Amino acid sequence: MKCEHCTRKECIKKTKTDDQENVSEEAPSPAQDNGEKCDTSKHKVLVVSVCPQSLPYFAAKFNLSVTDASRRLCGFLKSLGVHYVFDTTIAVDFSILESQKEFVRRYHQHSEEAHTLPMLTSACPGWVRYAERVLGRPVTPHLCTAKSPQQVMGSLVKDYFARQQNLSPEKIFHVIVAPCYDRKLEALREGFSSASHSSRGADCVLTSGEVAQMMEQSDLSVQDATVDTLFGDSKEERVTRHDGASSDGHLAHVFRHAAKELFDEDVEEVTYRALRNKDFQEVTLEKNGQVLLRFAAAYGFRNIQNMILKLKKGALPYHFVEVLACPGGCLNGRGQAQTRDGRVDKALLRQMEGIYSDIPVRPPETSAHVQELYQQWLEGVDSPKAQETLHTTFQSPEPCAHGLDIRW
Repeated sequence: MKCEHCTRKECIKKTKTDDQENVSEEAPSPAQDNGEKCDTSKHKVLVVSVCPQSLPYFAAKFNLSVTDASRRLCGFLKSLGVHYVFDTTIAVDFSILESQKEFVRRYHQHSEEAHTLPMLTSACPGWVRYAERVLGRPVTPHLCTAKSPQQVMGSLVKDYFARQQNLSPEKIFHVIVAPCYDRKLEALREGFSSASHSSRGADCVLTSGEVAQMMEQSDLSVQDATVDTLFGDSKEERVTRHDGASSDGHLAHVFRHAAKELFDEDVEEVTYRALRNKDFQEVTLEKNGQVLLRFAAAYGFRNIQNMILKLKKGALPYHFVEVLACPGGCLNGRGQAQTRDGRVDKALLRQMEGIYSDIPVRPPETSAHVQELYQQWLEGVDSPKAQETLHTTFQSPEPCAHGLDIRW
């Protein structure tokens, strides 16, 4: 991630190389504010976006609070030459808000002729790839068309942020730090480039474990740094999350929204009921003995397989299912919750779950920045540009063998 073609002192990156002794120790990092901007015409601008489920890993790994872990990670990345470090929570906001609207629309359109329900989440790339490449129709029409947070973040960085910085998308190299390896496949997936430009939203994906290994092996002098914002705010925003025990919380937020929009019911607390196992849970909205909404969370292939069998038989009783490939959810991604021999690090996972649950929950509707972006960037909440930028389509090819496919 070196600025190889920039000759300015501000762009010299201190690395442990053969000629390290020739690098001036006084040369500031490109992330440091010395009143003079880096000449971006000579190199690419390096941007790193960090997923919310990665921060508890770094906090647990280095025995820090989530806020301190965020600052430590940001400082390390900038010591490598990264120019901007963003939090992807705002991208999750967009993904959830668009999923909420889509579910309400599907609920109204559902009939015996138009089988628009159940709606299945599409934020997990491992699950989506399995649905596209192995299951195909009749499963893919049930996938929510709202883009995943990673895809939305790609558009934010390569489109909105690029415009704000007067840069072409090709001048930005965008790295995602994520809890699972499937995000790497998502970055390679055809058709995920932004509607407004041809470059991919994410150029590279590193797992949390890979970054932690880099941090442990590095002997760079690192100073903590605050995470940047897409809006150039100097004030550091506190770390927040969405209402999911180990995920982005699509189920809880869509459930509350649907209860209010469809039945004028205010749901304060979403109550989960475990069925077959702790990774298959049900949430219902009942009134006068009648079930109005029935949602479910299905994590891990065992539960996904059972769900798909019922769906194909027309016997799946749910309006909405949050589907995640990893048992235990996103915190248990193989890119961060594994021991050296490839097993689940249960002690670390429990620690991460405790850290994650203590992070304050912020509903996506309360974000002023999101509402501002809808108007200034997307030309309105329901505009054609919003639909084009925040939604995707899914492939339904004949099942085929592919080197990148997941072996379930």
